[in-house]
Amino acid sequence: MKSKNRGIVIALMVSMFLAAVEGTVVTTAIPTIVKDLNGFELISWVFSAYLLTSAISTPIYGKLSDLYGRKNILSIGIIIFLVGSCLCGLSQSMYQLIAFRAVQGLGAGAIFTVTYTIVGDIFTAEESTKIQGGISTVWGIASLVGPFLGGFLIENLSWNWIFFINLPFGIISIILLQKNLIETFDRKKHKIDYVGTLLFSSAIIIFLLGSLSGGKKNIIIFLIVTIVILILFYYVEKKAQEPIIPFEIFTKNSTIVNTISFLASGILIGADVYLPIYMQNVLGFGATISGLSMAPMSVAWLLSSFILSKAIPKYGERIVIATSSLILLISCVFVSTLSIESQLISVIVYGFIMGFGFGGAFTTLTIMVQQSVGYNKRGAATAVNSLVRTLGQTIGVSIFGTILNMNIVKYFKNIGISGIKPNNLYSSSTLSSGVTVHQIKQSLNSGLHKVFIALIIIALASFVLSFIFDVKSKNNSCKQ
Repeated sequence: MKSKNRGIVIALMVSMFLAAVEGTVVTTAIPTIVKDLNGFELISWVFSAYLLTSAISTPIYGKLSDLYGRKNILSIGIIIFLVGSCLCGLSQSMYQLIAFRAVQGLGAGAIFTVTYTIVGDIFTAEESTKIQGGISTVWGIASLVGPFLGGFLIENLSWNWIFFINLPFGIISIILLQKNLIETFDRKKHKIDYVGTLLFSSAIIIFLLGSLSGGKKNIIIFLIVTIVILILFYYVEKKAQEPIIPFEIFTKNSTIVNTISFLASGILIGADVYLPIYMQNVLGFGATISGLSMAPMSVAWLLSSFILSKAIPKYGERIVIATSSLILLISCVFVSTLSIESQLISVIVYGFIMGFGFGGAFTTLTIMVQQSVGYNKRGAATAVNSLVRTLGQTIGVSIFGTILNMNIVKYFKNIGISGIKPNNLYSSSTLSSGVTVHQIKQSLNSGLHKVFIALIIIALASFVLSFIFDVKSKNNSCKQ
């Protein structure tokens, strides 16, 4: 690999580490943060605000990178992320923290989108498979480093430093990008699709707020408003000279790829959020142990990204995606067997199997999206794929949360205990009323079991969709 390309890869890995480690560090530190800022009831919004703005910004960054170059747009995104990080570290209330997390999300939208677009631009299909496997390594490292880094900073400094620590990584990444990435693009005067951007952003915000609001009536109202705005967006985009989302990128295969990405992302957020809850609140392990127990999933993700994606030229996309989806389905079936009596090693093994499915699926799906369009549409196509993944996570965590809460309440009703709600599950009034810790664990296990059953249904849908691809010859499957 050329030295400049090596510098680019390092820059991309550092920027991805920047965004990846933030998730594991914040997850570890959030109990301390909410105690300090007195805002336990707002804990979910610390994550939701980040997901909302990153979801909105991904297609915008994709289009801007097509118009003004990948290097400049990614650098701007990293700068926005760093500004948001500093502001988060200076937060004096939960409302400030939530607002500044939204700023962070705006920057993360560029990191998650443009990074993969650059890989698709400067490397061949075979090389991009290896590079994306290397980038996947970053997530494994982040999952290992995050819990230790968060714990060290909180114990020796303060929770504010989990945000300030991003500065050196971001600065290094920008310097390497500007120094090594040489790109040429048409510097003509472009027309920005402001109306389309506003309509699309409004639709995504309303849709995600609806999915987080809860209640059938609220969801239906938000959904109707979203559909109306999207219809307006469609007609605006059809007339726009340079639309924010060119509709020609939506072929049959790309639509199926995006749908599978959406479903797989739902499974991913279900595993990332609810397996640690299972390990901590049902099995009784600490946050550090549960965090480390998730690391084998990242290791398997790395291995799979190399092994299964290399099989594309020989076996074709359909076989690789179907195999990955089948592995995910099997792992979800295994996870659904977890109970209050299960051993920690079972969670580790099942997570490893699940990670193998994720690695093959996400790496291959990204390559397929980039190959489905020309260079000038690649940024937009990658951004849309990144967007549907974020939507899958946001909607998934909302649905799974509703399932968990409903079944916790249902468990206590079935044993003749009323008045117990998820938000007062561990309160002194609940424990003093005669509810035992064992019953609390059983209620959580009951709810989590239903969540894991939902993962099976989603994985099955993903597996079925993998057989609908239009298949070309195996030899052509990896050509750009």
